Amino acid sequence: MKAAGFSVRTRLRDRLAASDPGMLRMTAGLRMVGSLALTLAVLAVAGAGVTQLVAGAMTAAVANFAIREKRRGGQAVTLALGLPVAMVSVSLSAVLSERTTAGDLFFVVLIFCAVYARRFGDRGTGLGLIAFQVYFVSLFVGASVDGLPGIWAALAVAFGCSAVMRFAVVPVTPAGLLARLREAFRARLAQLVTAQLALLDADGAGADEALADVRTGTARLHETALMIQTRLERGTPDASSARLVQRRIADAEISAERLGLLLLTARSAERADTLTLHLPGAPAPEAGRTPAPDEATAALRRDLLSLRTQILHAGPGVEGTSIAHVRNRLLSYRDEENLPACSPAFQDVFRAIGEASRAVMGLRIALDGPQDESDDTPATARSREEMDAEDAAIDAVEEGEPAEEAKGLRRPTTRAAVQVAVGSSLAIAGGELLSSQGWHWAVLTCWLVFINTESTGEILVKGYRRLLGTVLGVVAGIALAGLVGGHTWTAFALMLVLIFAMAYTAPLSYTLMSFFVTAMVGLLYTLLHTYSWEVLVLRVAETALGAACGVFAAFLVLPVRTDRRTNELLGTVLERLTEVTEAAVEQLSGGPAADLLDRARELDKALGDLRAATKPLTHPVTPLRGRRDTARYVVALLETCAYQARSLAATAELLPAHPSIAADPRLRGAAARTVRNIATIAARVAGEDSTAGIETGPSFASLLGGSGDDGASRYGRVTGRVLRHLERLDEAVVGLARPLGVPLASAGRSDGRAVKAARSEDGSDRSGRRG
Repeated sequence: MKAAGFSVRTRLRDRLAASDPGMLRMTAGLRMVGSLALTLAVLAVAGAGVTQLVAGAMTAAVANFAIREKRRGGQAVTLALGLPVAMVSVSLSAVLSERTTAGDLFFVVLIFCAVYARRFGDRGTGLGLIAFQVYFVSLFVGASVDGLPGIWAALAVAFGCSAVMRFAVVPVTPAGLLARLREAFRARLAQLVTAQLALLDADGAGADEALADVRTGTARLHETALMIQTRLERGTPDASSARLVQRRIADAEISAERLGLLLLTARSAERADTLTLHLPGAPAPEAGRTPAPDEATAALRRDLLSLRTQILHAGPGVEGTSIAHVRNRLLSYRDEENLPACSPAFQDVFRAIGEASRAVMGLRIALDGPQDESDDTPATARSREEMDAEDAAIDAVEEGEPAEEAKGLRRPTTRAAVQVAVGSSLAIAGGELLSSQGWHWAVLTCWLVFINTESTGEILVKGYRRLLGTVLGVVAGIALAGLVGGHTWTAFALMLVLIFAMAYTAPLSYTLMSFFVTAMVGLLYTLLHTYSWEVLVLRVAETALGAACGVFAAFLVLPVRTDRRTNELLGTVLERLTEVTEAAVEQLSGGPAADLLDRARELDKALGDLRAATKPLTHPVTPLRGRRDTARYVVALLETCAYQARSLAATAELLPAHPSIAADPRLRGAAARTVRNIATIAARVAGEDSTAGIETGPSFASLLGGSGDDGASRYGRVTGRVLRHLERLDEAVVGLARPLGVPLASAGRSDGRAVKAARSEDGSDRSGRRG
């Protein structure tokens, strides 16, 4: 019974860790609720009135929301500076409350400065948020000069309670956060293997559903890997340790993604396209005839279950002979003689299971230190020796060149500050016409739709989501206000629940966050005895006005159109893709070692920015169906390119230490065609060259001395994998040409240039083949 209970607790913990990597949303919600509850308790004991309670609660929420720094020291400094900024803001609001014109003008200036402060980094962003939000709080509670001492006291209590919750009650240390992210990665890796296991047995309509689960699991694993990599330097003792963990995380992610692709190929009649895994809604390949005998399928099912068991027991302090036996058996698939008798496609899946098992073992060693080696088999010992050699070859991270920053109105912070100032001026004027008491809601909405947005399309979508969440929240607010009635502490208790829900759902859905905020506002109006049906309807009208003013300003004042924004980001992705591909091929061709994984991470970051920027184009309500499908297809192709480039980078980093990988200088010339194609597409996107076309030509295996699959098989297994990654990358790059309008160069000219490049750039001929 005890073991069963432990198993249930473990499954619940893993599910929570996987759904909320690092417990970041849970921590944010607990901090927010704890700060509000502690603030209300202290103010209640001090005998504060309802106005001070509401001001203190809202300020505590602002003090939590505004802090953006990753390091605890920086958080403490921003929180300490935030209190005087908040006091000055609320004081000016109270003094100017009787001077309508001067107060409105100052509010616009404050909004401009608060947005412009984003150029000074996380601290500038946080202090700007505090200044604006506290000014809004003072308008909401109707702060006056006579009531300033009570408001000041409430602000001081709110900031103090926020500091207590952040640094004492719910602290987050870099090492602790990294440990929780590690558990989330392990849980998501196990979930992905579970989805792959379901894909093995799925057929018919169930195959598409199983593929969707694999696709979702792969994306979530990649998301967690990126979250870990952004926090490595703060959560590990030194740069060398961070580099090692980064390497092992990349190994585990790539091996898991490769396992899914090979499984798709094995269960289908033909080779599965990599795009199947990255394009949402793409159907699973047809199963066709049974590709392997029943015993091979049963063995594969058993080994996927064993791999999942190894992953689930890869946490700190978990040992056992049975787990070691499972690991040893799976690692044996890395030796050709231990592969089961089945089709080559299924043998590739067994090899991928062995590589995934090795990655899981390497990740545990990197995170928890040396493990018990008493049960090692020769295959396991060789894997350990390979990883030791790889670890010894890891170099220090090199600093890149700082990016050139735009000047004047081209700087994003300056442009956004001008836009939001113009939009807020319109919102103040229009809001005053609707209501002299509730106009600040229009300004708040105008401000919020500009936060974390860069293009007119993003602002339009965010304004729509804000309005939708507000309308739904008004309905909930009406029901809650009727339920609470005049019970003050019941209203505060429900407000804490809504605050937690707001903080927990904020990273997931802006609509949900707006819904919970609006429902909470209904309770605040009840506490201030200003609740009425008319007030909540006015709230919707002011929100719609604020969103409209924000969109109007974004379209007419220094606009950044979505097409322009996505083209800029697409150019950045192609530039990063070129850097990773060139560096990986150079190292695989015998060139000097480079910082490949950091470059791959920059590619992933650029691709993430592009994915976010295309959301207005792929939103379900967009009327431009053709553009939506094109955007989704381009992003999916780039996901495929990024996967192949990451795989090349990971393989190239094995080169200095891995005994079965040898540099081949002919790769440099063979891959030159792909690099030129990427540059051609980038030039077309940037509008620099509208005539050049992309090149096609013979396979990479034939350029290196073979033809087709037979040419690839004459090389070692890892070298063959490099050729497959280059082939798939070349196919995906050529596939980008059609949706981006890049013409295709003549085949004959392309083939000749490619072969000539392959022979001239590496300075070798076919007599110099290397296995």
